[in-house]
Amino acid sequence: MNRSAAAANSGRVLVVEDDEGIREMLKYNLTAAGFSVQEAADGASGLRTARTAKPDLVLLDLMLPGMSGFDFCRALRKSSRVPIIIITAKDSEVDKIVGLELGADDYITKPFSIREVLARVHAVLRRAQPEANEPKSIPEQDSIGAFSINRAARRVIREFTGDRKTVDVHIRWLREKFAARAPFEIVTVRGIGYRLDRQAAPADLVGGAPESVPAPTRGSHVGSRGR
Repeated sequence: MNRSAAAANSGRVLVVEDDEGIREMLKYNLTAAGFSVQEAADGASGLRTARTAKPDLVLLDLMLPGMSGFDFCRALRKSSRVPIIIITAKDSEVDKIVGLELGADDYITKPFSIREVLARVHAVLRRAQPEANEPKSIPEQDSIGAFSINRAARRVIREFTGDRKTVDVHIRWLREKFAARAPFEIVTVRGIGYRLDRQAAPADLVGGAPESVPAPTRGSHVGSRGR
């Protein structure tokens, strides 16, 4: 396998380090290990590269000119969950804790061996990869045919061009079926649609137990009118 093919398989690493000697040494050994490497000599340019190139992992020095590694980590974490390994000459417990609390995934203290760097890079990348049997994340917004789904807002919308009285009739039937039987009511939201509002469960619920009819979260929508 040639080097470019190996790099494509191993992943992309961004090295943010102001010491040219250390930066070149890391780049050389990471490339030899099959990684595609980008580099930056200061925090500001490194942050721009991280946002545009979207690497698989960032090796980040703390003592950078202009923008410190702490500020870099804080800024990047606002928009990205890319794994970050801090490389620092500071060996104090406080610096390590602050870096981890700001969102770093691991740290390496200078002086270090390249074998340690490679081992930590591989370990962090493995942890960042989802397990094969883990369920895939469900998007907050989705569409199925003519239906638009917003899971975060618990809302389903379908554009309706027919007689709106038909919708009103169905909602009225649902209200009649649920009346005195469920601890929620269907409320009309003018110009938008309908929602379920939780209310105190009546004492004479069917079956004699409020738990027998689960109450949806307030704000859940059962239907929607076209806008």
